[in-house]
Amino acid sequence: MNSWLLTNSGKCDAAFNMALDEALLEASSRVSRPALRFYGWTAPAASFGYFQKFYSVERATSLRPLVRRPTGGGIVPHDADWTYSFVAPAGHEWHSLAAIDSYRRIHEWIRRAFAKLEIQTSLAPDKKSAGGEGLPGECFTGHEKYDLLWHGRKIAGAAQRRNKLGLLIQGSVQPPPVPVKRKAWEDAMRASGSEMFVIEWTDYAPDELLLARAAELSGQKYSSAAYNTGR
Repeated sequence: MNSWLLTNSGKCDAAFNMALDEALLEASSRVSRPALRFYGWTAPAASFGYFQKFYSVERATSLRPLVRRPTGGGIVPHDADWTYSFVAPAGHEWHSLAAIDSYRRIHEWIRRAFAKLEIQTSLAPDKKSAGGEGLPGECFTGHEKYDLLWHGRKIAGAAQRRNKLGLLIQGSVQPPPVPVKRKAWEDAMRASGSEMFVIEWTDYAPDELLLARAAELSGQKYSSAAYNTGR
């Protein structure tokens, strides 16, 4: 049986959250196994896609700080959301998937986790524009194909980066207004992942080398106004 890594970083600041995800991607060949990371935010913030224009982002949300993700996508508010990332090394089967297929697979995983909690969700069959519901670039207005829906409303979206190092997926779940705890959802993700991919989980604590790289990226890149406003 294959072993994948599982880590829970707890609450971190916006810059460090993005930095640790990028550091995990950089280290994926050394770590050599897929890794799932759960994490939260020490204060409200908004992340936005790598290719978005900063001047548009700062007009579209009042949340601060604003941090540019290493992945694409739109503006994601981080306050009460459940945030995760998934990394697969180059050469792994996930890395070879087309972007639309890895997007569908990650949300099918989340759908099955919610089903274990007796919460029925579904994958969006097609794209729906936001219309008058929100400003352009906001991730949770309208939906894309294979976003996760609850009663027709988007509750989970994700963004990806695929390069020679591996695959990074960063995702956010805006929990539905039902009595379910985040810890229960995380446990359900662990259980449904074991079943879907025929794996066992190994609890993982990032080593000093990886944490040092994350600290470097946090201070020199994701905390930098030049980087965050540079597009």
